[in-house]
Amino acid sequence: TNPRSFQEMTNVTAVLEFRLLGFSSSPHYQILLFTVFLVIYFLTIMGNIIIISVVTLEPQLHSPMYKFLRNLSFLEICYTTTIVPKMLANLVSERKTISFSECMAQLYCFVFLGATECYLLAAMAYDRFLAICDPLQYITSMTVEFYTCLTVGSWVTGVFTGLLPCLMISRLHFCSYNLIDHFFCDIPPLLMLSCSDTTVTEVVIFILSLMVLSSCFLLTLVSYLFIILSILKIPSASGRRKTFSTCSSHLMVVTIYYCTMISMYVRPSSSLPSQLNKGISVLYTVITPLLNPVIYSLRNKGFKDALGRIVARYHQIH
Repeated sequence: TNPRSFQEMTNVTAVLEFRLLGFSSSPHYQILLFTVFLVIYFLTIMGNIIIISVVTLEPQLHSPMYKFLRNLSFLEICYTTTIVPKMLANLVSERKTISFSECMAQLYCFVFLGATECYLLAAMAYDRFLAICDPLQYITSMTVEFYTCLTVGSWVTGVFTGLLPCLMISRLHFCSYNLIDHFFCDIPPLLMLSCSDTTVTEVVIFILSLMVLSSCFLLTLVSYLFIILSILKIPSASGRRKTFSTCSSHLMVVTIYYCTMISMYVRPSSSLPSQLNKGISVLYTVITPLLNPVIYSLRNKGFKDALGRIVARYHQIH
């Protein structure tokens, strides 16, 4: 909370743009970071485009599991593009500015897409739970209509989840000090920067974050717990190993994503040092969107076989 006096709030010009301080003032360090993040961003976009293309082109991958994966890949492209291009531009720019309206738009897209990812990951975990724990009923349970409801519901709920935090922060006062000690317009540094009393805003965002992140994480965790218990009942050791390998990879990505998000937003005040905040933020804005295509697809035999068939068809044509 950063309450300032009414005199201070009225005697200064309202902030029309912010400066993002980013990672470091050293030019050499910034060039290194620019190169690393550009490569990661390129690999993330290409990896997720390949997933979307393969799932769309290969009829054998038109099952709910792969359709969920296609949605997740599209979301990851949008999610990382909300943050990384502006971060790259600021790494090679002197001014490093972002207008107030651009900042609020970035904040909204970040919250909306982050919440949608939580809902999609929970839906994907539930899909795997049905497929592994109740395979005989899976086709009748995971119908096209039910899959569509889960997918559309995830996106629509995400759209509305992003509205409240963005609306509350946009109505705060930001006075003459406009330096954001972060690489994007995130909630904690904006709350610290405001010259309003942010107590109510912090409490509301804390409760909303707790509800969204904790409920989705628990649903995902419980689904994987039942999946693991079912895997242990598989008589074949190779069958157990194969199924557990895929599920453990999924669980690893989900755990990294949720733990970093919970550590950032499910706490009543911004108590972590700024450099640690930035490091945690890099995990879920830059690294996780790259890990998802690797974990969910490249370790999946069905997907690799489909990719091989598409490549073979392409060579036959040419």
